[in-house]
Amino acid sequence: MLTLEQIDLADIDFFVAGDIHGAFHTLREQAPVHWQERRPGRGFWSLTRYDDVLAAYRDPLGFSSERGVTLYFGEPPPQQQSGFGRMIITTDPPRHPKMRQVVSRRFTPHAVKAHEPMVRRIAGEIVDAVIERGECDFVADIAARLPTAAICEMMGIGREHWGLMFAIANETVGRHDQEYARGRSGQEAVYAAQAQAHEFFAHEAARRRAHPTDDLISALVHGAAGGAPLSEEEISFNAILLVLGGQETTRNATSGGMLALIQHPAERAKFLAHPEAPEAIEELLRWTSPVTHIMRTATRDHEIRGEKIRAGDRVVLWNAAANRDPAQFPEPDRFDVARTPNDHLAFGHGEHFCLGANLARLEMRVMFEEVSRRMPDLELAGPVERLRSNFVAGIKRMPVKFSPRAAQAAGALA
Repeated sequence: MLTLEQIDLADIDFFVAGDIHGAFHTLREQAPVHWQERRPGRGFWSLTRYDDVLAAYRDPLGFSSERGVTLYFGEPPPQQQSGFGRMIITTDPPRHPKMRQVVSRRFTPHAVKAHEPMVRRIAGEIVDAVIERGECDFVADIAARLPTAAICEMMGIGREHWGLMFAIANETVGRHDQEYARGRSGQEAVYAAQAQAHEFFAHEAARRRAHPTDDLISALVHGAAGGAPLSEEEISFNAILLVLGGQETTRNATSGGMLALIQHPAERAKFLAHPEAPEAIEELLRWTSPVTHIMRTATRDHEIRGEKIRAGDRVVLWNAAANRDPAQFPEPDRFDVARTPNDHLAFGHGEHFCLGANLARLEMRVMFEEVSRRMPDLELAGPVERLRSNFVAGIKRMPVKFSPRAAQAAGALA
């Protein structure tokens, strides 16, 4: 078991090659409210027990989102580039619910259900594109393509721009991975991606003003938060947020979920028998915890389990740790596609519960149904390469192989 002294949750490389769940086990047992400050001025609290993380989520005024939601110690970004207080995810009440309602009706269960034919069409096209090859990269060729296409369709972004949206997401979320940073600092990579995104969405917003449509960009342009229209910056930042949120959770839960099924053949057999079962999707979300953490800033003094958190302190809510808390989940390190109840925190909770949760669940269900039906013998064909990040549990590459369609047809005839 790792000791407290061996655990550094600010070390991004530890999330690539270290025993992160072993570290969370140690923290839950020995220091569930833990202060880490390896360098002066870079201290933060970690909450790793389910009840504590849930309580913080339920107190959006005591634990603010407006000073950032990721654990990162780069130079403080200029206000015009941070989006703090102007994006739904980095806005506190009372402004937050007013901004959220501008697009929230587009993500209700009923509204999302209407997109199922579109999602199924795209999922089928994705499998069609690789099924004859008998091999592919599950992340780039399957898991990443559906959420990118679906959110772009909902936003009214033309297919010719989907590659740009994919690149913007990679460079933003993967800014600490040199494959995407390309010799730049993480901050430089984000600013470059933002500049492209702001230019693109300024143009799209102008088009929607002249010619309103029924897509998400038009909803931002013509919507009102508390009776007032969104500013140009708010429109652009929230369009970027929709692109990022629409891609990342589903991409990482789908790729990580497929890996879990491959590594647990007995559970995979149960899943293949009933790929539509909602319990399986919830377990894939709990198990992968695609957004590893969400950060908050204390706005007042708190005391949690005897530890005194001061106003202004960073407080990190570790979803990945809470989702393996044995006090909430019996045998939490057992992957169980029939687990119920399963009140995981993969989508957060409360005021900032993931806006796109219903869409993510639909995309995962449809994609896994399609893969299970048409690639039932899919297996790993090489090493899995993880994204260098302590914010998302991302997989960059996962080579897989499977029987091509022709071979499947021949087998059926035999």
